[in-house]
Amino acid sequence: MFSASILLQILACAIYNNWWPMLSALMYVLVPMPCLFFGGGSTQFLTSRDGGGWIDAAKFLTGASAVGSMAIPIILRHAQMIQTGAMLIEFTSFFIFVCTVMCFHRASLEDEW
Repeated sequence: MFSASILLQILACAIYNNWWPMLSALMYVLVPMPCLFFGGGSTQFLTSRDGGGWIDAAKFLTGASAVGSMAIPIILRHAQMIQTGAMLIEFTSFFIFVCTVMCFHRASLEDEW
């Protein structure tokens, strides 16, 4: 699924011969970083209610990265730097990426039981 998401990301750029949509791929790299640095590689802290300075910072950075993944194509389209089709392909790529993360999260929770 992740490979399909990256393929759509590249197709959104190649079909319209405009590589600006690749900026949202940067956000795909930033989304898992708070889990790696502050959560110890586990996604368990995202659903927990306990707080703390580092845990709250990790939740905020994860949310900001996820919102940035959606916002970058919208901003690029508003600035008329990309076509509407490229933006829609980017949204599809993001949806597949989110499904991949949700499947990984569920599999990691099942491994703990």
